[in-house]
Formats: sequence, structure tokens, C-alpha cells
Amino acid sequence: MYSPSFIFIAALASDPSPLQDFCVADTNSQVLLNGLACKDPKIVEANDFSSSELHIAGNTSNPVGVLEGSLEVGFVTSNPQNRLITKVLQKGDVFVFPIGLIHYQRNVGNGSVIAIAALSSQNPGVITIANAVFGSKPQIPSDILVKAFQVDKDVVNYIQSKF
Repeated sequence: MYSPSFIFIAALASDPSPLQDFCVADTNSQVLLNGLACKDPKIVEANDFSSSELHIAGNTSNPVGVLEGSLEVGFVTSNPQNRLITKVLQKGDVFVFPIGLIHYQRNVGNGSVIAIAALSSQNPGVITIANAVFGSKPQIPSDILVKAFQVDKDVVNYIQSKF
């Protein structure tokens, strides 16, 4: 007797949506739920997202972070706090941006900066906020932007004209 067999193989991949902006381990907590509890986001600071230890010989074989120069980095937590967390990185420093938060980097030194950035997404696309909001095709109606940014319509029209 012949019995046909069918094998269905499905591969799914996705980036899960985080339930919170970030979770910095609270090493002083006695609560253990799948690891350490998270620090209160109100007391998290820039040093929780950076390290200067990775450039020490023996800790890693790959150069990561700032290779040359001084780089200011920062990100903004989500509503309602909208806290700006910033740090100036030097050669050998590494910083991790929480996924999905608005962030920036800028050269604050006198010379060039060389840095390596690693992206942790299957689709590491970039959304430039100003281009998306003021340069969309078709344009977001100016009355919506007037309400959202609480500025005069002339200001919105002026900014949109730059894109």
C-alpha cells in the first residue's frame, strides 16, 4: 500500500515589538524573572548604554563603536517623559541605542570621526523624521502639522518648502 506524505515547511521571521523602550538590568534587585528585573526608566542614565571596556585587548577581536575622534550620541525616551539621554564617546567607547527610539550622533571633536554602527534588524531601514513629516508625497495637510507642532501655518509651509 502506498501512502503519500506531504511535508510543509514554513519559515517565518520578524522583529518582535518591544513592550517597553528598554530594560536595563537592575543588578541590585532581588527579584528574578527570566533574569534580573529592570531599572526604573526614570533613573536610567547614559552610562547604562555605553562601555569603554570592549577596546581592551583580549575582550573582543572586532573593533566596535568609536575608532577615532569624539562622537556625541543621544536618544529620546517615549512619552510622557521624552527624556534626552546623551553621552560623548571617545576612541574605544561603545553605545547601544534602544530599538525604535529617536536617536542621533554628531561629531563634537576638532577632526574627523570614524565609528562603526551595527544594526539589529532584518530591515535596518532609516526614517529621517523631518523628511517623513515635512517632505512626504503627497504632503501631510498643513492643518494637521499646525496642530501637531503647535506652530503657525506659515511656519509649516516654510518648512515644507525646503523638502
